[in-house]
Amino acid sequence: MSWRRGDGGVARRWVLLLCAGSFFLGLLFTDRMWTLPEVTEVARPNGRREKEDELTAGDCNSAKVNVKRDYREILQAQDTHHAVRTLDKTIANLETELSAARTLQESFLNGSPVSEGHKGSDSTVRRKYLMVIGINTAFSSRKRRDSIRNTWMPQGIKRTKLEEEKGVVIRFVIGHSAISGGIVERAIKAEERKHGDFMRIDHVEGYLELSGKTKTYFATAVSLWDADFYVKVDDDVHVNIATLGQILSKQVKKPRVYIGCMKSGPVLSDKDVRYYEPEHWKFGDQYFRHATGQLYAISKDLATYISINKRVLHKFINEDVSLGAWFIGLDVEHIDERRLCCGTPPDCEWKAQTGNTCAVSFDWKCSGICDSVENMQWSSSLYNILHIDTLF
Repeated sequence: MSWRRGDGGVARRWVLLLCAGSFFLGLLFTDRMWTLPEVTEVARPNGRREKEDELTAGDCNSAKVNVKRDYREILQAQDTHHAVRTLDKTIANLETELSAARTLQESFLNGSPVSEGHKGSDSTVRRKYLMVIGINTAFSSRKRRDSIRNTWMPQGIKRTKLEEEKGVVIRFVIGHSAISGGIVERAIKAEERKHGDFMRIDHVEGYLELSGKTKTYFATAVSLWDADFYVKVDDDVHVNIATLGQILSKQVKKPRVYIGCMKSGPVLSDKDVRYYEPEHWKFGDQYFRHATGQLYAISKDLATYISINKRVLHKFINEDVSLGAWFIGLDVEHIDERRLCCGTPPDCEWKAQTGNTCAVSFDWKCSGICDSVENMQWSSSLYNILHIDTLF
């Protein structure tokens, strides 16, 4: 019994000590367990927030950078587009000047005379003209030229005034003879000294070579005069310069303009008919739309195009067809101007009375004014309604 009590007393004391120790150990252990997780759990959400804040701020900053970058790219694209347009314009001007220099050089090398007013001209300072009218003529057409000089083409100081005040240049266009220094060449030089109204080009004259002559005319004219339009007209056609100037003035702001009395018709494959087309198989049954050859006008861009590409442009037998063919595939505006389609009296007279004054008159059956030397004066008398001074 005593041993049990003694053992029991000792056991109780140890039990109390063990309980107390366990209690304190429990407090200590419990305090550590709650403190560490609390710090860890609080730190982790704060870390995530900071990272999220950093990511959010980064996204905003990135968005701002992207916006700035996009804006800069837009500005750079606009600057690049403007630079490209400026460069294209500069290249076009350089091509024009280069083509002009080549044409003049070829004229000098081949011995073709150049207009006196341009032999010593400074190519860096070129006056702007409204139009250059080139009258296609031949060595044998002296009487036709005189009939034009006596009617619609001003002479002497009046022609100079027309160029200086109205910006209208008029010249008879002629090449040279196959026989250098022959009688026809001497006659033309004498006529040139008397009137000073010729434009000599590097071309051997011949009726079947009109396409080549037309090409050379435009290439030479664009090298000599800086004009809005270049006009080709036959020497048996009457022209009202004032009306023609008004028509072309309305088209000045348009690029690549091809204006005339537009027509189309059957391709002539019979060798025995006039205007026979040796290359008829290339066209089919009908010609494409093109301006009739009596008179047409093209803008400077198109004249420059002909000048630059003159060596590769194909020549058909009919010059009006050739000109129309050169513009196929280009972004060209074809303008069918009916005041360039007028017949001789009474047709042009009726139209003038209704307020539609004609710019050109000719006889369709003759492809010009029939017996133009005698009838040019009659046609001219009907054009006193609109004087040259009414230009602009």
